[in-house]
Amino acid sequence: MNILQIALVLLIFLCLSVIVGKYIYKVIAMENTKGDVFFDKIDNFIYKITGIKKGGMDWKKYVLCIIASNGIMCLMVYLILRLQRFHFLNPNKTGALSPDLSFNTAISFITNTNLQDYAGESSLTYLSQMIAITFLMFTSGATGFCAAAAFIRGISGSKDLGNFFVDFTRMLTRVLIPFAAVVTILLVSQGVPQTLKPTQTITTIENKKQDIALGPVASLEAIKHLGTNGGGFFAANSSHPFENPTPITNVIEMLSMMLLPGAIVYAFGLYLKNKKQGWAIFVAMSILFIIALTVCYKAEIMGNPALVKAGLSKSMGNMEGKEMRFGITQSALFSTVTTAFTTGSVNNMHDSLTPLGGMVPLWNMMLNVVFGGKGVGFMGMIMYAVITVFICGLMVGRTPEFLGKKIEGKEIKLIAFAILIHPILILIPSALSLSTQAGLKGITNPGFHGLSQVVYQYASSAANNGSGFEGLADNTIFWNTSTGLVMLFGRYLSIIILLAVAGSLAAKKTVPETMATFRTDNSTFVVMLVFIVLIIGALTFLPALALGPIAEHLTLH
Repeated sequence: MNILQIALVLLIFLCLSVIVGKYIYKVIAMENTKGDVFFDKIDNFIYKITGIKKGGMDWKKYVLCIIASNGIMCLMVYLILRLQRFHFLNPNKTGALSPDLSFNTAISFITNTNLQDYAGESSLTYLSQMIAITFLMFTSGATGFCAAAAFIRGISGSKDLGNFFVDFTRMLTRVLIPFAAVVTILLVSQGVPQTLKPTQTITTIENKKQDIALGPVASLEAIKHLGTNGGGFFAANSSHPFENPTPITNVIEMLSMMLLPGAIVYAFGLYLKNKKQGWAIFVAMSILFIIALTVCYKAEIMGNPALVKAGLSKSMGNMEGKEMRFGITQSALFSTVTTAFTTGSVNNMHDSLTPLGGMVPLWNMMLNVVFGGKGVGFMGMIMYAVITVFICGLMVGRTPEFLGKKIEGKEIKLIAFAILIHPILILIPSALSLSTQAGLKGITNPGFHGLSQVVYQYASSAANNGSGFEGLADNTIFWNTSTGLVMLFGRYLSIIILLAVAGSLAAKKTVPETMATFRTDNSTFVVMLVFIVLIIGALTFLPALALGPIAEHLTLH
């Protein structure tokens, strides 16, 4: 029965990826859709009042537009958070966030990370939740989508990567806003609140007073998952009964965060006019996902030996930190999905997972290519595909080619730099934190688990995931500033480098396919790609994993 639950969710995901992928392809390729009669009027009105010109851009101009627009939005949100006490939608009289927390939060949400060092129900006004947080969930999600669209155009041979502002508008009006409206209605139908009423004070059956926080929850939840954002209206995120009240909402939220990352891979194959190429990347990602899910599920279902020694039944599995309405199966699946698809939403506390169960979310974020959100994760997997072609070419003495373009020194140097950036942003800040008093003060569980808490925090920041072990006391100037910088560099350095690769490939002439061409759309390539990802990931992160979750696992057993 447990395996059937997982299989059903994955089957629905596969079907939706194909259906939505066809639509995403038309949006990226500027092809006609049935909704154009309606959407064109909205888009043209936006172009007119904002002065958007539809001319194409090279990769440098595209990147500049991303950074400039995101920078302005980030500053706006910072000011909104600092001026909260003046908000009109503030029925609970919430004050301003501190400068360092405002900095961290603005950076977190503009980078699609949504790492939360605050409790939303008590720290933010309704205006901030809607105008700052939900707003950035839409715009940061659209930005990642735009980067992926430009990347696809570049590596497929188009010298024109598109127009960022046109892409940005279309992604919002044709994808994120209408999809979010549908998911919002589904969530409201299951009991998720959508209201502007203030916090309600009730009398419990024990005759005590309790505050029940409310707010516009459903609309935030919808884009939180569709945009692979992950930030919750409440501090408990999707384990809170108002954010995720039933097993049905749990499945809706998982499918929402899986939907667009899966669809864009299928759309990639359609754009290349080579479905087999898209399926090759999709299958490689799926293999990595299923391996991770199997480890997490097995670790949690086997339970914690420390609880067995205390006289509790081993057959219960590890239910610590989990909701009874979801159980181990839906909790393990959710944890794997949210870190593989770099969403960061949680329906259980990752700090309470078994050592190997907790290693899976950490491993997913270290790889950051197992579907990995709508933009950077997909682009990262293509980066590994290029590395695979390069290595295979060296093995057989051929000039490496990918999608009809020769892979030369410039591209390999850029890709090598992109591969190195991710571990640098995780491991160096982790080492600094573990060697400074300010960093050590945040650890609440010393020993192997404490190291995992620190590495997890920076892995989540660098991967723009946003989930946390939550045992870390991270709302300090040190943690807010350091993770803010890691989130910033993790997001934009990857986009800049990978779009530079796309621009370089776009400028090259297409090489005719011959009998000697190494094919990248068959099972051999899929196997090679999976092994390259695993080998590079292990060589980079195995020492940190060995000192954290693996050592903790061996200690328990």
